[in-house]
Amino acid sequence: MRHPTEFSQTVDQLAADPNPYEPEVGSMPENNLSNADLDSVNKTGTTTIGISTADGVIIATDMRASLGGRFVSNKNVQKVEQIHPRAALTMVGSVGGAQSFISTLRAEVNLYESRRGKDISIEALATLAGNFARGGPFFAIAPILGGVDDDGHHVYSVDMAGGVMKDDYTVTGSGMQLAYGHLEQAYEDDLSNEEAKTIAARGIKSAVERDTGSGNGVFLCEITDEGVDIQGHHDFDEVL
Repeated sequence: MRHPTEFSQTVDQLAADPNPYEPEVGSMPENNLSNADLDSVNKTGTTTIGISTADGVIIATDMRASLGGRFVSNKNVQKVEQIHPRAALTMVGSVGGAQSFISTLRAEVNLYESRRGKDISIEALATLAGNFARGGPFFAIAPILGGVDDDGHHVYSVDMAGGVMKDDYTVTGSGMQLAYGHLEQAYEDDLSNEEAKTIAARGIKSAVERDTGSGNGVFLCEITDEGVDIQGHHDFDEVL
């Protein structure tokens, strides 16, 4: 039989280490960049659009990377990447931060599937993306997440503070005001994917006409129950 003193010693040990059987988890990487440092970060400028449709989700982005919106550093940037069998994420803001963010989320999706034998839901993926944006080193990003799962078709915007907002359609980036003007007039409920592709491409085209940080064509990403398909077009006439 144990004496009361032995129980108290056990309690003291658990207080010092409340989860002795929990595996150790690595800490999130951090950065110590100042606002002045961020001014020199390579940013894409960008206009990105996400639209939920009756068939799935359409995401559209421009193709230009710029330095502070003043110099075009690349004319063929794919700003939307598949991160899940039926989901994709856009790159907005810091190129390095967005690339790291995408790689991290893709790894987490693969780990989830390996551990549980099923795909993570889009809502859970959006929550994870918001947590990473809020607590991680992925500075100066504001991506769009779009995906399809058993619960439906989803479009989320993720802000730099980790806020996650779901909507029927959303726009981020330096050309968002120009693209939003077109979407507000053209969007309707229960659009087909083909109709949404045309609307999204026109929204990107509206932005590249006036926004110096956006340009050089459009990438269109179609997400359905069958998966993710991403196609780039330097000529808007190919999709309009």
